[in-house]
Amino acid sequence: MVENRGSDHENGDEEMVEVSQIRRRAITESEEPGSEIISIERVFEQKPVPTWREQLTVRAFVVSFFLSILFSIIVMKLNLTTGVIPSLNVSAGLLGFFFVKTWTTALERTGLVRQPFTRQENTVIQTCAVAAYDIAFSGGFASYLLGMSEITANQSTEANTPADIKNPALGWIIGFLFLVSFLGLFALVALRKIMVIDYKLIYPSGTATAHLINGFHTPEGSEIAKKQVKTLGKYFLFSFLWGFFKWFYTAEDSCGFQAFPTLGLKAYDNSFYFDFSTTYIGVGMICPYIVNASMLIGAIISWGIMWPLIGNREGSWYPRGLKSNDLHGLEGYKVFIAIALILGDGLYNFVKIVARTLPSLISRLKSKVNLKTLPVQDNNSDTSIATSFDDEQRTMYFLKDQIPKSVAIIGYVALAILSIIVLPHIFHPLKWYYILVIYITVPVLSFCNAYGAGLTDWNLASTYGKLFIFIIGAWAGSNGGVLAGLAACGIMMSIVTTSSDLMQDFRTGYMTLSSPRAMFISQVIGTGMGCIIAPCVFWLFYKAFKDIGIPGSQYPAPYAIIYRNIAILGVDGFSSLPKNCLVLCYITFVAAVLINLARDLAPKKIARFIPIPMAMAIPFYLGAYFTIDMCVGSLMLFIWECIDKTKAQIFGPAVASGLICGEGLWSLPQSILALAKVNPPICMRFLSRKDNSRVDTFLST
Repeated sequence: MVENRGSDHENGDEEMVEVSQIRRRAITESEEPGSEIISIERVFEQKPVPTWREQLTVRAFVVSFFLSILFSIIVMKLNLTTGVIPSLNVSAGLLGFFFVKTWTTALERTGLVRQPFTRQENTVIQTCAVAAYDIAFSGGFASYLLGMSEITANQSTEANTPADIKNPALGWIIGFLFLVSFLGLFALVALRKIMVIDYKLIYPSGTATAHLINGFHTPEGSEIAKKQVKTLGKYFLFSFLWGFFKWFYTAEDSCGFQAFPTLGLKAYDNSFYFDFSTTYIGVGMICPYIVNASMLIGAIISWGIMWPLIGNREGSWYPRGLKSNDLHGLEGYKVFIAIALILGDGLYNFVKIVARTLPSLISRLKSKVNLKTLPVQDNNSDTSIATSFDDEQRTMYFLKDQIPKSVAIIGYVALAILSIIVLPHIFHPLKWYYILVIYITVPVLSFCNAYGAGLTDWNLASTYGKLFIFIIGAWAGSNGGVLAGLAACGIMMSIVTTSSDLMQDFRTGYMTLSSPRAMFISQVIGTGMGCIIAPCVFWLFYKAFKDIGIPGSQYPAPYAIIYRNIAILGVDGFSSLPKNCLVLCYITFVAAVLINLARDLAPKKIARFIPIPMAMAIPFYLGAYFTIDMCVGSLMLFIWECIDKTKAQIFGPAVASGLICGEGLWSLPQSILALAKVNPPICMRFLSRKDNSRVDTFLST
């Protein structure tokens, strides 16, 4: 019976064999050092490695520019809606391969001389694009920058004086980003050898991207790449057209598929509904199952249990008749309990990383042992001397094009001095000595964050930013302390994020034999692109949608009010919170620490089922609807893996990327239509049977 299934099954078997060959070649070399069967660099041994100048091509930066615009739009939309940003490194590598391969294939058919498209050039594209779109996150457009605005300040009854408000303007935002974003590139560049070669840090996202790029450029990998790109294109087109279709039914904010009460009207009132967003279905397919499950658990605990119970205490725990966004009412519980969960999780991980980093450093310095033996994993494997052919090749090329330490030191000091002079003119409450303290502290925190990201792939830049909101806000006091704290958060987040991303990309470059000098220049160019592209994309959203930052709108930017309220807490203390809110915050803070402790102490078989507090906190303030979408994405991927696990692992990221990119790109023409005052023609709204009867009666009279 198996032999008579036909040609489709045979083609599938061939594809499965091809996929298996690629996956086998991507196995870590330490399993069989020097083995030609699984050695990636043996496959590329006959291909010359281009010089660092040859890796920096005009077409690479042209493609990077357009990818930067695309991903900045996607990240900005995610920022302004839920704040959940998946790793798009793999998507950048995939689309970079697609665009340049299309470019070179077209030139080849015309008979024009062309430069071969190498994996090093592919890495440069990915590095440049990621550096650019990361500014859309670290720039704080939906968090600390929007938290400074009058729109966010009006949602609170405190600290809404002119001294604590600075409305967005394209000019000062671009200037601010240029001042602070490049500092992160110089903060840790001198430590690249220690982080990548000596410590042998994994950087999971960077490693996965490198395997993808290496797979694209091997003979076997090119066939899989074509199928991946074709899959991405199909779902990209579907997602774009679906976004266009949904637009026709959204004449008002409360209309359309995002107002579809899929789980019933009562559940809809508590934000439990499926809003047909291909973006968040795709995000759900990329995010690990435990992240999506954690958010669903958080949604059930908050919107299913806590908020209805606290709402029943109106008139007892807080006054009746307050506005929905008044922090003295139910809104205060939503915001500050979410903050407590976020801080509990973030501070626990911060302490854990510092506790893991400092003893190993101190012991190595005392014993004067070669740093190559520094253990970075808690296992019994021998990390001391792996000298496979791949290791030798990668180390040789990684150390070939040195970036002088003097460039890093001079660049950091020069930019720090310039920032200390200029930033107080942008943010008047931010004194020069506040900035000096930040710049003295930030290299240490950048190292801790980059080290932690290398081990766990977890970026804690936002936690360091929140920490400095408290420190600088309390230092500045009530006269402009909120604005000073938010500005300090922006400086910290920008530098720490950029440093960590640079090391992540260095890991990718190490595994693809890309020149560190080319990588660094690509990062600089990408960061410069991002400092212009990201503010322009934000400005397009900001001008097109007048209700940005308002709860319940299409783009609520939930973290803006959270960051501002953290700053208010730092300045004013906890005296203005509603009754029992502080007690509940203490409970959730301790709960976050205990849950993390349980995850670390429990056996792996059990720990993988324990939820992540940081993910649980996201729906506490925002709502449950997007968690439904993401869980649908997880369910789709789970079913696919049950049917064909290998295909799901290979093509799942392509499907998810297509879904995310398609609807994300639709945001651009949607914004242009809004600016041109072209409104959707239909309002699709849902009513209960009783309300529908009343409307029919009214219309018939």
